[in-house]
Amino acid sequence: MLTTAAALEAVLAATPSFSSVRVAASDACGRVLRQVVRAERDQPPFDRVMMDGIAFAGSDYDDGLRRFPIQAMQAAGDAVLVLEKGHCIEIMTGAAMPANANCIVPVEHITVADGAAEIEAGYEVARDRHLHPQGSDYAKGAYLLRPGKRVSPLDIAIIASCGETEVDVAADPVIHIVSTGNELVPAGMPIEPQQIRMSNGPAIKALLESHGYRRNEHTHVSDDLDALRAHLALHLKESDVLVLSGGVSMGQADFVPQVLAELGVETIFHKVSQRPGKPLWFGKGPDGQLVFALPGNPVSALVCSRQYLIPALARASGADATPPAFAALAARIVFPPELTCFQPVKLISNAAGQALAMPVKTNTSGDFAALSATDGYVELPREQSEFPAGTAVFLHRWIAH
Repeated sequence: MLTTAAALEAVLAATPSFSSVRVAASDACGRVLRQVVRAERDQPPFDRVMMDGIAFAGSDYDDGLRRFPIQAMQAAGDAVLVLEKGHCIEIMTGAAMPANANCIVPVEHITVADGAAEIEAGYEVARDRHLHPQGSDYAKGAYLLRPGKRVSPLDIAIIASCGETEVDVAADPVIHIVSTGNELVPAGMPIEPQQIRMSNGPAIKALLESHGYRRNEHTHVSDDLDALRAHLALHLKESDVLVLSGGVSMGQADFVPQVLAELGVETIFHKVSQRPGKPLWFGKGPDGQLVFALPGNPVSALVCSRQYLIPALARASGADATPPAFAALAARIVFPPELTCFQPVKLISNAAGQALAMPVKTNTSGDFAALSATDGYVELPREQSEFPAGTAVFLHRWIAH
């Protein structure tokens, strides 16, 4: 069996690049940028006033003036006024600094009477205080966003500030999720005592959406060879990525690997030395489609989706590589099998500000209810069997941060 590292390497090596599409900037959040976004203008584009108050010339102040006739008022968005000698201009936060002015005194330190503003006694005036200088954030033409950045709400502000109404992003792949099994019944439908509710498909779909992949469809097919063959043939043709849940172990009704081979899907690997998720199957379709056949146990399916499917989609989208995250174990773990252990954890912190991973026990890999209390899982290498509290381990969050 492949190690987990070798399995992930094989998945990424087989992953093609998605094409680029141009979308409205308002629709780009969560998508992977495929272009440079450059500054349209200096930011701020003028010397921006940061306080309500008065603006005047420091030279007049040096000459002893403390009471200034008010020449005019200039608000944010107003054309820049030219200050007359010996006068002040009332200014508002966000306004451009009047020409010839270089001092600002906030409104709380002045009194206004008879058309003049007087600075309170003892207030210390300084040139360019309360001023946001032109270009001090960045200069016109500066590279603000680069290809590979997953667009956040904060990036939308940058894109808008650069005057862009559309941007190039990675195309959303068409992902089809297929749950297999006679025992599965969707929510809202009558159910027999021997059956179980369908949960893997909806959970995988939600996981994909939480990572920015929205063009997902979920269907169900029974453990019937002919039905499975027809169902997978249809969705393989329509998909960029096909994700199956169940039917990959060694049981007599585990037809998935056989049917995929009949449909021309190349097997890249089957089984990985890990727990949970050992039966994982991965291959590539005749038109380059990625095919992930996940174990049917819910914990296994979700761990494999997060460990292999999400990184493959990020690679295909051209997303920047995510730096590894670490946490220290909050409790001792003993795991004797010579397998990589993916242990669900709840994140806590100590008084020193250290991130701690508290193991959360699952009652077999079918206990998906226990995952609700977790933030992700840690990766415990196969070469060890005992992991004392305080051991630094790789951390994989369910949802990207």
